[in-house]
Amino acid sequence: MMTISNKQNAENNRQWLLAARPQGAPKLSDFNFVETDIPTPKEGEVLLRTVYLSLDPYMRGRMNDAKSYAEPVAIDEVMVGGTVCRVAESNHPDYEVGEWILSYSGWQDYSISNGAGLLKLGKEPTKPSYALGVMGMPGMTAYMGLLDIGQPKAGETVVVAAATGAVGSMVGQIAKIQGCNVIGIAGGEKKCRSAVEDLGFDACIDHKAPDFAEQLAKACDAGIDVYYENVGGKVFDAVLPLLNPKARVPLCGLISQYNATSLPEGPDRLSMLMGTLLTKRIKMQGFIVFDDYGDRYDEFSQAMSKWLQEGKINYREHLIDGLENTVESFIGLLEGKNFGKLVMQVGPEAL
Repeated sequence: MMTISNKQNAENNRQWLLAARPQGAPKLSDFNFVETDIPTPKEGEVLLRTVYLSLDPYMRGRMNDAKSYAEPVAIDEVMVGGTVCRVAESNHPDYEVGEWILSYSGWQDYSISNGAGLLKLGKEPTKPSYALGVMGMPGMTAYMGLLDIGQPKAGETVVVAAATGAVGSMVGQIAKIQGCNVIGIAGGEKKCRSAVEDLGFDACIDHKAPDFAEQLAKACDAGIDVYYENVGGKVFDAVLPLLNPKARVPLCGLISQYNATSLPEGPDRLSMLMGTLLTKRIKMQGFIVFDDYGDRYDEFSQAMSKWLQEGKINYREHLIDGLENTVESFIGLLEGKNFGKLVMQVGPEAL
């Protein structure tokens, strides 16, 4: 590994490359931190300088050489990730130097684009990093999964795990806007308290508590009508028997299983799950938000912008400075150490 500086500069392009496919939890040696020359845009291209980088659980799956909804990251290639960038140089008629751009340029300082897949954020967005969170993929995942698949009705009980995370925190607040009784699940007293006091949840249960399942059953004494699934594991084991007939289960993630190298120990739960889905006529549906709902971004954007302006959504961003800290921060994300939407500040906002 090269010795490199920890600050963006005008001469180097720092990059995190995938060096090996992690076995279990990712570790620092699975990545290489390297310096390359800053690329030069050709005719019809722009040079983007990364300001903010989003870290999200789905990235763990992209490190595996397995068939999925997206191709895995190749060994010695830059790790993928959503970014908010500024146009540093432009040879493209549709882009001016200084514009803010939502891109997918990954774990690096600079990238080249021909304009495909870029979303303009304007020249002076108020909070540009929000495009990676509440106004971006996590917010839209919460909105579409809950409202289109979950279809909550006023008075129903909605349960969401990872309740203070980027997606879960939005799910619970949107459910409250719909008039639902909202129960969160989070790790630790601090997060549970924040879910109630800051996000307006009716209750939040600590999944680390030895009597977690009992506490959840007590809080959901009328059963669960919508369970927004993004964790899996022991949390879903506690939720399953509480699901009401015709409950809906939007499935956007299974973070508790992302580092698993084998099936969990214990009895085979598949028959119990299938039997419950059948006898209670439960709807469980997985989704990939931009694949399934990309054409509805404007609908989401208008609704979320309105709720933010009206003070109905409380958004928490966990900002960490320095591209050099990305791997450590990502490992912490998978361990639940972040508090809110995890975003890396890669470089300064000013040009």
